[in-house]
Amino acid sequence: MDLVHRRTLGPDRVVALNGLSHSTRDWLAALGIEPRDDALWLEALTHGSFGGEANYERLEFLGDRVLGLTIAEWLYEHTGAQEGRLSQRLNALVSRDMNAAVAREIGLPAHIRMGKQARDDGGAESDNILGDVMESLLGASFVERGFEPTRALIRTIWRGAIEGDAGRSKHPKSALQEWAAGNRRAIPEYTLVDRSGPDHASRFTVKVSIHKVGEAEATAGSKAEAEKLAAQKFMETFG
Repeated sequence: MDLVHRRTLGPDRVVALNGLSHSTRDWLAALGIEPRDDALWLEALTHGSFGGEANYERLEFLGDRVLGLTIAEWLYEHTGAQEGRLSQRLNALVSRDMNAAVAREIGLPAHIRMGKQARDDGGAESDNILGDVMESLLGASFVERGFEPTRALIRTIWRGAIEGDAGRSKHPKSALQEWAAGNRRAIPEYTLVDRSGPDHASRFTVKVSIHKVGEAEATAGSKAEAEKLAAQKFMETFG
């Protein structure tokens, strides 16, 4: 039977939480993490829909900063690129879409604690949720293990992304903006056409149009990703 752990979260907030399951503990061990404070790791893996317990939001805030610093340091050390190019790669490597991709690669979705309805609605595969929980996991690692082990973890699980093409090519929205300017066309206009699904698994449809040229639509799990895909589709059609 799992033990019950108690962790003080504030001056007069004490929350009782069940211990980590054997499968989650084994999964963390495979990442090189040996949890000492079960409550901390449960908090990192808990979505707000689970109800009645601390969720990942505070640790997500912290993990986001740890991830950004680690990737920025890596890019500074290993590339001779100028500031603009460094920023372009950094933004791609710490984006929610990238975080979600890394989360899937390491098998995170199966270990997120969320309410039945949220899971049935596809919450465990939502880019928004996966990106957030990935950052909260890094936040928990920083709190319990410190910066150096967390930095090493990031460099391990982000290696494929860092060595790949993420952020090397121009973002589709930037490419479209430059194409429009170079061809003396109007500035691209992005319009949110539709938003559907529950908050934790929303789908956004965005239209991009250029006056007297045409328009293109795309749908994705975030407004930013839908805009990116719409710009890419526009370039493929009219560029």
